[in-house]
Amino acid sequence: MKSKMPMTCIIVVLLSVITFGVPGSAIAEDESLLGVADYLDFEQVNDARISPNGRQVIYTRRWVDQKTDNWASALWIMDADGSRHRFLIDGSNARWSPSGDRILFIAKGDNDKPQIFIRWMNDEGAVSQVTRIDISPSSPEWSPGGEQIAFVAIVPTKDKWDIDLPSAPEGAEWTEPPRVLDRLHYRQDGVGFTEPGFMHLFVVPAESGTARQLTEGDWNVGSRFDGLYFGAGLSWMPDGNTIIFDGLNDSDGDFVYRKSQIYSIDVASREITQLTTVPGYWSGPAVSNDGRRIAYLGYEESDVTYEMPRIHVMDSDGSNARLVAADFDRPASNLMWANNNRGFYFTAQDEGYVNVFFSNLNGDVRSVTSGQHSISLQSVNRATSTGVGVRSSFYEPGDVHSFLLNGRGAPEKLTSVNSDLLTDKSLGSHEEFWYEASDGNRAHGWIVKPPNFDPDKKYPLLMEIHGGPFGMYVGRFNFQYQVFASNGFVVLYTNPRGSTGYGEAFSQAIDHAYPSVDYLDLMGGVDALIERGYIDEKRMYVGGCSGGGVLSSWVIGHTDRFAAAAVRCPVTNWLSMAGTTDIPYFSFSFFQKPFWEDPTDWLHHSTLMYVGNVKTPTAIMTGEQDRRTPMAQSEEYFAALKILGVPAKLLRFNDQYHGTGSRPSNYMRTILYMMSWYNKYTLDGEVEAGEDE
Repeated sequence: MKSKMPMTCIIVVLLSVITFGVPGSAIAEDESLLGVADYLDFEQVNDARISPNGRQVIYTRRWVDQKTDNWASALWIMDADGSRHRFLIDGSNARWSPSGDRILFIAKGDNDKPQIFIRWMNDEGAVSQVTRIDISPSSPEWSPGGEQIAFVAIVPTKDKWDIDLPSAPEGAEWTEPPRVLDRLHYRQDGVGFTEPGFMHLFVVPAESGTARQLTEGDWNVGSRFDGLYFGAGLSWMPDGNTIIFDGLNDSDGDFVYRKSQIYSIDVASREITQLTTVPGYWSGPAVSNDGRRIAYLGYEESDVTYEMPRIHVMDSDGSNARLVAADFDRPASNLMWANNNRGFYFTAQDEGYVNVFFSNLNGDVRSVTSGQHSISLQSVNRATSTGVGVRSSFYEPGDVHSFLLNGRGAPEKLTSVNSDLLTDKSLGSHEEFWYEASDGNRAHGWIVKPPNFDPDKKYPLLMEIHGGPFGMYVGRFNFQYQVFASNGFVVLYTNPRGSTGYGEAFSQAIDHAYPSVDYLDLMGGVDALIERGYIDEKRMYVGGCSGGGVLSSWVIGHTDRFAAAAVRCPVTNWLSMAGTTDIPYFSFSFFQKPFWEDPTDWLHHSTLMYVGNVKTPTAIMTGEQDRRTPMAQSEEYFAALKILGVPAKLLRFNDQYHGTGSRPSNYMRTILYMMSWYNKYTLDGEVEAGEDE
């Protein structure tokens, strides 16, 4: 019988195999430095929920299950001051009942699929399974009286085309019929689901019973597509008879990118009323405590590739809709009404950091939290004027914090889930900096330096580029970057034009022109760092995933300054990406004319068109199950590099969807392969002995 090797030993062996014989490699073996294997002990927190009486906080805690190569989760509970911190029950997504006597949560049920459960919060702590369905519930919300629970779930559907096929003989094994598609839509089957479907709204009695489907048809409840499912904005009216929700729909039943409306539905009759009337992308409805108004986010329909979501308010019947805080030029999210119904709290990105703000109905905005960190607003207790969420900063991964909604005092740290891992570790120093690109644009970024950094020495530079492109790097702890720093790299990450959080004009600088001037910002960051004198210009490297894969492949097609590149989950050919990605309308919105009318822009901004310029050794990494940036995008680029004689490898990750973290082992592999690849090359072209390129 074969013995099983523990996961920690496997990682150590993998590290040794990948890095063996690399001249000058500096893989961290010092226990005082953060290493790849430490990821197995790394923990995450999320979804902090304060009780209605303000006395307790429940949150979801996640850790790596080494046996299943996946993330496991459990609910933990503590007093509001962080005391009596303890495990509660396996599961996630806890929500307090309005009276605080129960919580709902999601965990695996009798059929081994996610289900909604109830736990009583008295001494008995009885637990009951509420749903028994074959579909996976998400976005659960209590009704105001605590009698019902609303949730959304994907209802599978199959397009049928009846033909007169002869019957198969008894016992025969004919192939399955083809999947018939007659519309473009987000291909949910490509991101982890076995068959396509539509997200719909359900209610179920809180004491357990039959879930009743409220919406139906070829459209989606919910408007936030995060790569795994459509997240719905659900908000009950105070009388418990009506639910306000956002949804993606148009007259043809297709999902049109950046079109969403807000609706109300009568729970008893299932009658739906559309509340927003202006074409656009409207989402995240939040009903005021008195039921008179609805706050929501969005923007009117336009041809611009990025519009900033702004705060709007309307009466509960959809009338008197108006923009609030028009001068607040930052993307808002997660609206929560104040107790007096005179305004709302929300989270917003602001120049590389995330903080909580308050706006009254006149649009006057003030800060609730401030500082160089990322802090979310996940729930509020109106009686105690307290908010709770997760905060992370340069040297502290995410932990649950509480803070006063009046903005007084600093957030109070309630958990320290990674203190046991990091207490004895020497972390790389984190530095913020601003710089100018060659065209004068002012851009923002951060530097992570190796522990025991010596400014008189020369260090290899690794520039990492974020995805999106309409997203934002946040100045906070990053496990991957700290591991790179522990292994002797200076890490540079910046927010070039197109990034959010710096005003709408900054984001729209790449409108119908991606990539373009964002490249100037990236290279400006490199130049600014070189001027400091501690970068070895023969050992500079570039990488990124998704939008970062787009830009890293663009960079090496426009400069030979980098010794090696790790292009991960890229788009390299906008023409072929448009019809194969799981978000087809997204790619079609990037350029002003469809390619059948004029392919000029499509070709001009495709990195494959510049592959003939590439001299940089390039490792390409993409998941086999990636439908956001399908494998064919990587295959096209890899084939071109090999034909051109450029040193290249294509890594096809198993059990990997979009990104690098579907499986913990793939996350660690990505780091190790990147460092191994970079350590093979200098700008002089020196290659590891025995390397066959």
